[in-house]
Amino acid sequence: MVTNKQIVHVEYILAVILSFFIYMQLHFPIWLFFVLLFVPDLTMLGYAMNKKIGAMVYNFGHTFIFPLLLALSYLYFSNDYLLLGSIIWIAHICLDRAIGAGLKYQDSAFTSTHIQRL
Repeated sequence: MVTNKQIVHVEYILAVILSFFIYMQLHFPIWLFFVLLFVPDLTMLGYAMNKKIGAMVYNFGHTFIFPLLLALSYLYFSNDYLLLGSIIWIAHICLDRAIGAGLKYQDSAFTSTHIQRL
């Protein structure tokens, strides 16, 4: 029997694949996709301060709000780099969610995420 959690993982895998193909259709350099794909993980450095700040900073880099705002700003400014950043950022978030990583809780361990509670 397929669980809701498995369905969510497959959805995110498909979203990563779609993000990559959209990126490729826009003729951005492929190497840049892979170089920038893990930049949002630099937000883990917030955990050097403490759990609360770490979770806040990490979640800032791993919520869809900001890359979607970046995509919207692309529509206004017509700057391709805004779209590039948005696509890669969304791909990163989807990749994390596909492997079970999600938004962090301020009062629990780094490994405790909202995806695990599905």
